[in-house]
Amino acid sequence: MEAHLRVPEPLLTALVNAGVEMAAPERGLVFAPVDPIGDDWDAVRGELGEAFQLTRAAAGGAGPVVYVVHHDDLLGRRGPGSAMVACGLLSGARTAAIEGIQAGIPVNVLAVETGSEPEAVARWAVRLLERDGPTGELVRLGGSHLGKALP
Repeated sequence: MEAHLRVPEPLLTALVNAGVEMAAPERGLVFAPVDPIGDDWDAVRGELGEAFQLTRAAAGGAGPVVYVVHHDDLLGRRGPGSAMVACGLLSGARTAAIEGIQAGIPVNVLAVETGSEPEAVARWAVRLLERDGPTGELVRLGGSHLGKALP
């Protein structure tokens, strides 16, 4: 499988080991925001802008998209900047999935927790890149979300 990989080093290595070959975004995209993002509006806007541009390129080539976010960011536990980026990516994924459903372009979010093994994250990212899988979904790894009010 080919995809553009904009992820931190441990996940990059795990994705390559899982068989994902580096390619242009048109072939697909796995995107993880900078961690930590901080609370600077320009940094937040920059991350969301880059995600938007890469997603648009992936969609232009009918490439699948997976955003990898930290579960706690979806709940606002690690600061407002990280929460804005994670929730923006979740909303963007759901909107892109609606737009891409007719073309068969899956767009999903993978929420991980602190300590998630890069190999496990890579396995799930590869699954979510598959065209016959889900689209517009939030898949959570780990159990830190249990018992919480969830987005």
